[in-house]
Amino acid sequence: MTASVHMIDVFGSNAISGNPLAVILGAGDLAAEEMQRLTRWFNLSETTFLLPPVHPEADYRVRIFTLDREMPFAGHPTLGTCHAWLQSGGVPKGGAEIVQECGAGLVRIRRDQGRLSFAAPPLIRSGAPSADELAEALEFLGIDGGQIVDAAWVDNGPGWLGLRLVSAEAVLALDPARSWPRRMEIGVIGPHAPGFEAAFEVRAFFSDHTGSIMEDPVTGSLNASLAQWLFAAGVADAGYIAAQGTRLGRKGRVHAMRDTAGDVWIGGRTRTHVEGVLLGLSALA
Repeated sequence: MTASVHMIDVFGSNAISGNPLAVILGAGDLAAEEMQRLTRWFNLSETTFLLPPVHPEADYRVRIFTLDREMPFAGHPTLGTCHAWLQSGGVPKGGAEIVQECGAGLVRIRRDQGRLSFAAPPLIRSGAPSADELAEALEFLGIDGGQIVDAAWVDNGPGWLGLRLVSAEAVLALDPARSWPRRMEIGVIGPHAPGFEAAFEVRAFFSDHTGSIMEDPVTGSLNASLAQWLFAAGVADAGYIAAQGTRLGRKGRVHAMRDTAGDVWIGGRTRTHVEGVLLGLSALA
């Protein structure tokens, strides 16, 4: 088996400032368990495997793995995998838009102003959390309810619970628990003061396969569902830019907009920083 690896920076405002992704090409013979082992070895938040499509309308298929499971959909893996597919010579069947096949179905991707953008998939869970769920989230974050403007499930695959805080400063000041006995996927957003280059600050916290809490540098899936929430609630009525990764020393910038049909699009810059041959995959078997 001959496979290659592309290391892609996604959503970075400049080089090596966003969320890294490993995209594996030519490893379609690997079983899911072997893909999971390779993902843990890379030790990035996600690794993807680029495969031939099954659906007749799709341009390619992707399998997305986190450190502990396969995901039906994730945002920065969608854009990073599309970038790698295009860079390896992929030509979309439909011309203007690229169609990705993944566990969540078909996802449309387009190229515009030097960015790739995906159409946000529908939520699989929405609505307000229960009082117990909200109380647990507040305990996890170490804050009281006075800092919360609103809360809702904004799950499009990873499981996100969204919390709107009073300000970007409140978001940046968060110091959540380092570990948690149950799986956590918490997304927090707060507005910047007028005049800042980004309208909102976003942070994303999740459990890894050991139960430790990680912060994701820049999160496409969360920004997609947060944008759907903000547009539906009237908090945002035009396109905006969200900043993420600030506390981690990153400079992620996520572009969110809603088109005339009401579809929400999430976009950002993508850059390849590493290309190489992946050796020794036969030893995984």
